Parts: sequence; structure tokens; C-alpha cells
Amino acid sequence: MRAFIAIALPDSARAALADLQARLPVGRPVAEENLHLTLAFLDDQPPAVLEDLHDDLSGLRAPGFDLTLAGLGGPGGAAPALIWIAADPSPPLVQLHARVEAAVRRAGIALPRQRFRPHVTLARFGRRRPGGGEQVRLQAFLAAEGAVRLDPVPVRDFALWQSSLHRDGPVYEELARYPLQG
Repeated sequence: MRAFIAIALPDSARAALADLQARLPVGRPVAEENLHLTLAFLDDQPPAVLEDLHDDLSGLRAPGFDLTLAGLGGPGGAAPALIWIAADPSPPLVQLHARVEAAVRRAGIALPRQRFRPHVTLARFGRRRPGGGEQVRLQAFLAAEGAVRLDPVPVRDFALWQSSLHRDGPVYEELARYPLQG
């Protein structure tokens, strides 16, 4: 089962991001209902492993916090593979990520060692990166909208999700939700 652990965004934040996506001149926008902040991508895992992980995540204790989403960008420099809105790596978010990763590793799931760059993906470019006129329009969009800042998003839980790939894009199903304290 293809799975990931993420912070779901409230309707108000997803609506604000969908408005921003509507102005994005290139790329394939992430469906509004799929906008989230990934804490760990688990890839394909057997159900028994996910059950062990669920048991561990059910005992995880971490405080709730407010998430700040501000600033557009993406990996890949002038020709990014995707566009995201960055999330402030606040101590509570970084600590939650570390605790989730530790639980994932205890469940026997190997994760790549990489720096945590919290973000919400807004659009993907796939194999065909923006070039020529698309590149110019993308750079103009980033110059005009790049400093966007959303109202703080309250984070009071996170969830384990299943991801099913379909012709029209992925479909996410929440498998379990884990409350944060406070």
C-alpha cells in the first residue's frame, strides 16, 4: 500500500492556495483536496508494517502549533520540477517531523537521509520542465506572487494516508488521525 504521513490543511488554507494556483501560468496544479504538508513519504508498504507504525504513532506525544506558510519556490533553480509554498521550520514542526521519522524507522521503513524542507506542493511540471515563454511567465508569476503569506494555520493533528494512483491523478484516503496536545 502506497502511504505517507502528513498534516492536512483546513478548508480556508486550501481555498487560499487554490486561488493562488489559479493564477499560476504553467504546471499541473495539485488538486485542492490533496494539498497537505508531508512529514514522511513511506512509498509502498505491507499492511502489517503500517499497522505497527500506526501503533507507534498512536502513542506519539507532541504539542499543537500554528503553521506559517509563506514564500513560493521549488527545487531545481530556474527550471524547477515543482512549485511550493514554504512552511516555516518552527521548532514544534521540526520536532514533530523528527518524532514521526523515528517512528517510521522503528517500524522498519527505510527513509532517505535528506534535509527536511517543509512545504506544500502547489503544482508539478513532470518530465517537461518550463522552458522559453513558459519560463518567462513562471518567473513573472514568482516575482509578483513569491512573497505570499497565508494566515497562520492551526495544527492540532496529523494523519496516515493511503495514496492510490489514477489516470486523473492521485486519490488520498485518510487511514488514521493522530491528535497533538494542547
